[in-house]
Amino acid sequence: MTTPIARRHFLVQAAGAAAAFALPTEGAKPFRGIFIIMATPFTEAGAVDFEDLENEVRWLDRCGVQGMVWPQLASEYMTLTKEERLRGMEVIARAAKGKKPALVLGVQGANTAAALDYVRHAETLNPAALIAIPPTEAKTLDDFREYYGAIAKAARRPLFMQTTGGARGIAPTVEFMLELAREQPNFRYVKEEYEPVIQRLSELAKHRHLMHGLFSGAAGRAMMYEMSLGFDGTMPGAPYSDIYAQIWELYQGGHKEKARDLFSKLLLMLNTEQQIPGARRYIMKKRGVFKTMVSRRDKSILTPEAIREIEFHYQALKPHLKA
Repeated sequence: MTTPIARRHFLVQAAGAAAAFALPTEGAKPFRGIFIIMATPFTEAGAVDFEDLENEVRWLDRCGVQGMVWPQLASEYMTLTKEERLRGMEVIARAAKGKKPALVLGVQGANTAAALDYVRHAETLNPAALIAIPPTEAKTLDDFREYYGAIAKAARRPLFMQTTGGARGIAPTVEFMLELAREQPNFRYVKEEYEPVIQRLSELAKHRHLMHGLFSGAAGRAMMYEMSLGFDGTMPGAPYSDIYAQIWELYQGGHKEKARDLFSKLLLMLNTEQQIPGARRYIMKKRGVFKTMVSRRDKSILTPEAIREIEFHYQALKPHLKA
């Protein structure tokens, strides 16, 4: 029969083991800073361009970002076949080996069984962490719980939740995420995009013993405010990766006015993206990262007027480009 003292000793040891499992191992890349959601390149025929995908990894390393994430919503992951996703993971993992940014692989699926196939493959590639968008086939929050619980149990590394992009009408509440963190020792990281983002991140930040990585998305439009609140980073899209990295480094280094000035120039481009579909693809090709502007999701064609507008605002960023 187990004595109360022995039981307490076991619980203390178990809690310590869980805490150790939840954090990156000693010498691992920290989960803090600019984690870029990689774009997916396509050939003129619409096939995934794995050569450009590999080139994007090298480019992001030169940009100085702290992490790279693929595939997610900005990666057009819902247009990719299972085979394309599995091969893309392999290409990126191979290219990321020895590079500075932490690699986070997306393992989301429409349901738990689909996600677990990606988890098993990702685990063989030794990324720094995994990330999963909620399941699109879920009917209730309990379906979310079963899905993330199964992923966390199958994973041997930290797990991020992206709060949006899953089944409509189901919100992963703050309390739900805290409960999941208590149940699963490697679930300690969130990419928060569910409104109100700042309030939800602030609530999660009150539980730092559970939540070790609090990131935003939405192209990093609120990153200046979020940095002032002590959150851990943001996960924007790829075209201005070196600009995001510089803003982060300037702010963290105490040069807040310089960070604000550069951020104001970036905001003009982000506003242009909202007004002109295809602007992101135009910049990725212009910067020599991708060969084409082809997208499976966005078939828009840029007019001469649209290109002039993109180029006008892009000029303000050109002196700050690093890669």
